[in-house]
Amino acid sequence: MKLAGKTAIITGGAQGIGRAVAIRFAREGADVVIDDRIAAGGAQDTLAEIQKLGRKGCVIAADIASLADNRRMIQEAAEKMGALDILVNNAGVERRGSFWEVTEKDFDFVMNINLKGLFFATQAFTQYLISAKRPGKIINMSSVHEELPFPHFSTYCASKGGVKMLTRNLSIELAPFGITVNNIAPGAIETPINTKLLNNPDLLKALLDNIPLARLGKPEDVAGLAAFLASADADYVTGATYSVDGGLLWNYSEQ
Repeated sequence: MKLAGKTAIITGGAQGIGRAVAIRFAREGADVVIDDRIAAGGAQDTLAEIQKLGRKGCVIAADIASLADNRRMIQEAAEKMGALDILVNNAGVERRGSFWEVTEKDFDFVMNINLKGLFFATQAFTQYLISAKRPGKIINMSSVHEELPFPHFSTYCASKGGVKMLTRNLSIELAPFGITVNNIAPGAIETPINTKLLNNPDLLKALLDNIPLARLGKPEDVAGLAAFLASADADYVTGATYSVDGGLLWNYSEQ
């Protein structure tokens, strides 16, 4: 088991990619802290799956958009689990809106979770590692839309572009502490955030026509890569972005 003896925190671990990563990490031997805005429902279901695999875990209710909650999340996780090794910044949101109609409220909603929240959760985790004199691994969940234009989702694209650059910058700044920082950029994955797409045959067909592997990804496709980046196999990998998109980002064909 690649993650035996390790403890991971996964934000937004109640469903979708976060849940798949939590379960994969447990299968690889890790104990898992699940962060979600609400401690009931899906978060408890994920915890039950982790415990079925014989691993320890807990749920911490924290709003990633809140600086105070981020600090409390890391402190509480360390107190409950004894030590922390891995942070997966998975929590994320999107909000559709033509650029000329985006409100400040909409902008803040997306940025406060996708970029500001990720920034300060990572800061709190880094402060813990430095204080404890421990190495660590940070894995950010971005999107192909850090590179690929996504009309009517300008706030989402801007936030994910920020995540990619932050990953690169922190990989250099944190390397002296033995902390690696890497980025996963999923494409179209079967998760709740894509419910509208999954229920619209025309939209789905148009998307699949642009994916060389001709299928949507599954959360488990992303979880496998996250497990690698969290393991000793990736000790010399930092500042990298990995696309998990079936070839969508780089697809090009001449008619």
